[in-house]
Amino acid sequence: MNYNKEMNMGNVEFGDMPPQPFLLGLLSAFDNRYQAAADAFFKEITWKQFFAIICINLCKEAPTINELSEVMGSSHQNVKQILLRLEKKGFIRTFEDEKDKRKQRIAVTDEAMQFLEQNDNNGQQSRYIIGRIFEGIDEQSLMTTIQTIMKMERNLSEL
Repeated sequence: MNYNKEMNMGNVEFGDMPPQPFLLGLLSAFDNRYQAAADAFFKEITWKQFFAIICINLCKEAPTINELSEVMGSSHQNVKQILLRLEKKGFIRTFEDEKDKRKQRIAVTDEAMQFLEQNDNNGQQSRYIIGRIFEGIDEQSLMTTIQTIMKMERNLSEL
């Protein structure tokens, strides 16, 4: 079955490939390109380290490594390595959970918040970059994409 020969990305064509594996490949390639661009944006930290800071800030309370791993969609071991590097830079600190002394919680430091503020001009650079990435994409298309990826995420978690 020929799905849509018009869809292509650089020198790669959709061709006869079913849309599901094409989308998975497209998402992986986008993730790699975005990570490379974001790594170049911040000189002092990587995209993964920046993403960890964002995820820590999104949590209602200081997360544990396991909780942060789940939010980030990454392994405990990978998140631990990211956190060790952030801790060396003074961007996060760990502390004992008040209720369960076996648990270590993670908090973003003032240095990290200052770094983010200094390197993002109060969000102007982020808004510019995000605006460019989503240029020409209407809200309906964006919402459909979000719903599709969220459904894919739920299906993946059930595997």
